Amino acid sequence: MTAIQTFFLQGSVSTLLSSQSSVTSCRKVSLKFTVSCCSATSPLAVVNGNVEKRPSDRTEVRIGLPSKGRMAADSLDLLKDCQLSVRQVNPRQYVAEIPQIPNLEVWFQRPKDIVRKLVAGDLDLGIVGLDTVCEYGQGDEDLIIVHDALEYGDCRLSLAIPKYGIFENVNSMKELAEMPQWTPERPLRVATGFTYMGPKFMKENGLKHVTFSTADGALEAAPAMGIADAIVDLVSSGTTLRENNLKEIEGGVIVQSQAVLVAGRKSLMQRKGALDITHEMLERLEAHLRAEGQFTVTANMRGSSAEEVAERMLSQTSLSGLQGPTISPVFCKRDGRVTADYFAIVICVPKKALYKSVQQLRAIGGSGVLISPLTYIFDEETPRWRQLLSTLGL
Repeated sequence: MTAIQTFFLQGSVSTLLSSQSSVTSCRKVSLKFTVSCCSATSPLAVVNGNVEKRPSDRTEVRIGLPSKGRMAADSLDLLKDCQLSVRQVNPRQYVAEIPQIPNLEVWFQRPKDIVRKLVAGDLDLGIVGLDTVCEYGQGDEDLIIVHDALEYGDCRLSLAIPKYGIFENVNSMKELAEMPQWTPERPLRVATGFTYMGPKFMKENGLKHVTFSTADGALEAAPAMGIADAIVDLVSSGTTLRENNLKEIEGGVIVQSQAVLVAGRKSLMQRKGALDITHEMLERLEAHLRAEGQFTVTANMRGSSAEEVAERMLSQTSLSGLQGPTISPVFCKRDGRVTADYFAIVICVPKKALYKSVQQLRAIGGSGVLISPLTYIFDEETPRWRQLLSTLGL
């Protein structure tokens, strides 16, 4: 839907006037400009720099997904694992659907555009990195982190300085701020693509004399080329920094980031169906992520009663399961009588403790041990859902 936006810009123009006597004078004239333009975004009124958001009348709920790169592929894989496969009829189109949620549209966008359109109201939900939310959301109260740990896209936004020269013995933000070299005439030069978070971080850490140059790629080369003294950039393993003789310092991590599910507060409160769709997505995500790396262990164990078997199970640290072991009698027919000499036990065990759990189970009489991976673990109620309702005041 096309909307009309009107911008009112108050400014001053200096006009140069020449008299017949060749005397030049300047007269300051105050002008008011009105510019109308068309936009495909939600209606916004911008008056003297103040943005007033007006909700559009669309009925569909929209989620934004990264359009390219590793984050895009991982986002699609996660949704598929949650039985929310994205169906894109034409790979050249930017819009798709998730058949399991009929009223949900999927829009493929650049991560920074996802955040901007969430703020504008053009999208209702989005999956992006936390660093992108912080940089382009700039603390907007309308943005709500619905799920803060989707467990991919791990990285950190960090300040890095050279290992050599005047920085050789500088190993903390405190030491960097106290260096006498930084003056109004010779400020610390920082290269970064994070033009909001970089300056904000420096100010919060007491660095007063800093200038920033905007750059997007190959920032690690900037100090060696003499273009900058330091960089603020995303770091995963740190290998690229080390190979370019750069180092991270204590207190220099601006934000630890990974993929998050984010929503617009106004959308959740006002868009019909948005809160219900968010609830379903949150439950599916939570159930899948909680089950990731968990295994169901089933075994038989001889015992006189379920309580006696439970005592043996709970004496071992890795056999308690989620809330405790499930124990039920195993009935068999012996000498014409139905008896229950064995009990079946079922527990949930994380992958890292799997072999140890099997060893402990055998040690207390377990046999016929069966192991299978878990796909979902649904809680009675998703904790993040309760948190979201609290944030919305519902």
